[in-house]
Amino acid sequence: MFGTDLDCSSSLLLVSIRRQRLDYLSAAGQIESYPVSTAQNGVGCEEGSGCTPYGWHEIAEKIGDGAECGTIFKGRVPNGIIARDLESSTDDDAITSRVLWLRGLQSGINRQGPVDSYQRYIYIHGTAQEHLIGKPVSHGCVRMKNRDVIALFDRVQIGDRVLIVTD
Repeated sequence: MFGTDLDCSSSLLLVSIRRQRLDYLSAAGQIESYPVSTAQNGVGCEEGSGCTPYGWHEIAEKIGDGAECGTIFKGRVPNGIIARDLESSTDDDAITSRVLWLRGLQSGINRQGPVDSYQRYIYIHGTAQEHLIGKPVSHGCVRMKNRDVIALFDRVQIGDRVLIVTD
């Protein structure tokens, strides 16, 4: 009911707010750990909060397959601009390289109504501000280094589970 029933062919992504880490656990037992940045406003599920939502999610959509590293997306569409200098982009929330769009799985917590992660456009994505990875500075999404999000994108499938925890 809450998305905890993992298919044996699925991967699990565990995002720790406290550790600012995303751990990838494959069905084959492979484990990778990546530094991330979650929300500057902390943890929460309310629309307009600027917080990172907690709980069980799934990867609803994968966007950007084959795009050049550093490609900037506007409205989930590549805009033709590559963030060449990823440390000094003027857009403090540029979405780059790849997008994993999350859908909440817990009704009333992160799905439906004013707490719906999908309707809030909550993603795991690359950033033009890689130097801030490891610090909570996002506007709600989970930011990753561009090469890391590309590697992760290539490993995960639509429907794979994502658990965002505060510990």
